[in-house]
Amino acid sequence: MADEQFPAAATALEEYQSIEEQMASPEIVSNPDKLRKLGRRHAELGAIVSAYKTWLQIKDDLEAAQEMAGEDADFAEEAKRLEAELPAAEEKLRTALIPRDPDDARDTIMEIKAGTGGEEAALFAGDLLRMYTRYAEKRGWTVNIQSENTTELGGVKDVQIAIRAKGTPAPEDGVWASMKYEGGVHRVQRVPVTESQGRIQTSAAGVIVFPEADEDDDEIEIDPKDLKIDIFMSSGPGGQSVNTTYSAVRMTHIPTGIVVSMQDEKSQIQNRAAALRVLKSRLLAMKHEQEAAEAADMRHSQVRSLDRSERIRTYNFPENRIVDHRTNYKAYNLDAVLDGDLQAVIDSDIQADEADRLANQK
Repeated sequence: MADEQFPAAATALEEYQSIEEQMASPEIVSNPDKLRKLGRRHAELGAIVSAYKTWLQIKDDLEAAQEMAGEDADFAEEAKRLEAELPAAEEKLRTALIPRDPDDARDTIMEIKAGTGGEEAALFAGDLLRMYTRYAEKRGWTVNIQSENTTELGGVKDVQIAIRAKGTPAPEDGVWASMKYEGGVHRVQRVPVTESQGRIQTSAAGVIVFPEADEDDDEIEIDPKDLKIDIFMSSGPGGQSVNTTYSAVRMTHIPTGIVVSMQDEKSQIQNRAAALRVLKSRLLAMKHEQEAAEAADMRHSQVRSLDRSERIRTYNFPENRIVDHRTNYKAYNLDAVLDGDLQAVIDSDIQADEADRLANQK
């Protein structure tokens, strides 16, 4: 029996069918929050169900063809073809059954901060912001700048953005599934615009990424008594006031010391809501990191997403070279990468992560 060989797949199919029934019910259709959560789980199970159905179909067809092979040469040929296809279908199903990051389908909050290197580091942070914005556009995602502190030369001291997919993507197509590999120190080597002698300078920018929590996420509860909220005036480049109302919000989570500032929205109420969502996302990421540490399952994709101390990539302008130090990926198309052609670099991290997960399953 198929269920005896892949019981986890059979269970996934049952859950998948149950979710489809629930999503069709008026109660769920009228509740966007429940519908979104069920939709995310439905998409997560989709790859398993698809691989399982394909494997079942090939297996059933093979058995039928083998029964008729002695009476008809065409069925004998069909049996040989299906027998050759079965191992690949089985391997695809085994791969689909490997547990993946439960946050892969989530949207992502990203922070980019200029590191060592002064103005040059701020300019490079601005380059990273444009790179991620253009990459997101290529993927059909939206980018919302939630807070930004710029320099007079057009650099970025620090910026926080929300990157969001449209609809409910499959886990492998989710924002977090790709962007989680970007956390860490990004190093740049180039001749600064402020350098008159033509000398190459090394500077850096730090990137932090974490999955965005849902507004109604019941995995994280925040006691209002644990929050210290300050209201201040929004400001633009150079610290100049852009309005005359105190609408910007600085939210401090007292137990953890996490501070979130939000000034992008038009009203104080909107900024409070946005800041609370980012705070929940930070706490969710912290919770998952602690759980992973306790389970001794600190995969590089999760560790590096929250660790600013580790250099993950070098961008060498004189040689038009980009190097990912985790996978030894190297290419000489830095100009294209900075224009958003980042997929090949990210794919090298995804492939390394998948190889790790496969190895840990054996």
